[in-house]
Amino acid sequence: MGLPTAIIRFCQYQERSQQEVRDRLYLLGFHQDSVEYLISELIKLDLINEQRFALAYARGKFRIKHWGKQKIIQGLKRHRISEYLQKKALQEIDLNEYFATALHLATKKWEQIEGSLNRPLPAQQKLRSYLLQKGYESTLIRELLTIILTDASS
Repeated sequence: MGLPTAIIRFCQYQERSQQEVRDRLYLLGFHQDSVEYLISELIKLDLINEQRFALAYARGKFRIKHWGKQKIIQGLKRHRISEYLQKKALQEIDLNEYFATALHLATKKWEQIEGSLNRPLPAQQKLRSYLLQKGYESTLIRELLTIILTDASS
């Protein structure tokens, strides 16, 4: 059985997880035995590679969408990426860049919120919710709030 051209193009366009390819093959009407065979062939041809996908996913979601580590992990889990590769992918993110990005997002959002809410506690809650939604960790959010509130009071 040869590889369908549509799947080859699908894999060449961008990095794909095995789960994405599996879902696409089922969508195209292939049955389980065929799907697993085709997945193994795509792996042999190095058209899909879970590690390469996980690293690209983590870098892209952080640099382009400014997601935090928690949201990146959720995304990797949806793609059924192993815990080992999840950890390895997060190591691709430079901690200084991560902190700087989170601080930039928090500062920008704080400036938007602060003017619309004249009470500090609801503004802090709104900022905390925003950063949690972006996938940043609670401990980091507390640290960012401390920095922002210190800057705001001086």
